[in-house]
Amino acid sequence: QVHLVESGGGLVQAGGSLRLSCAASGSISSINAMGWYRQAPGKEREYVATITKDGSANYADSVKGRFTISRDNAKTTVYLQMNSLKPEDTAVYYCYADTYDWGQGTQVTVSS
Repeated sequence: QVHLVESGGGLVQAGGSLRLSCAASGSISSINAMGWYRQAPGKEREYVATITKDGSANYADSVKGRFTISRDNAKTTVYLQMNSLKPEDTAVYYCYADTYDWGQGTQVTVSS
């Protein structure tokens, strides 16, 4: 089992930036990909970005060009750098691993 802990959420004005972190522990060697989903109030959880073991990254169209996913060399922590934030980016952001494990979520609020 993989344990995921997110951090870095908060309140920011539109146009600002935040950096989310997701630290993985446990059966890390079983992870091939990690990434982020988000869920806004009253909406379904939606895909944000993924990074694979070999470093390949993919993004949802809604965040492409504004968000960057990366990881540390030990491959135990994944980051989501969020720039040019918009009010519609407001959501709880969840880290996930392709071992079907999820973090507890971190709130991101973007004020207009």
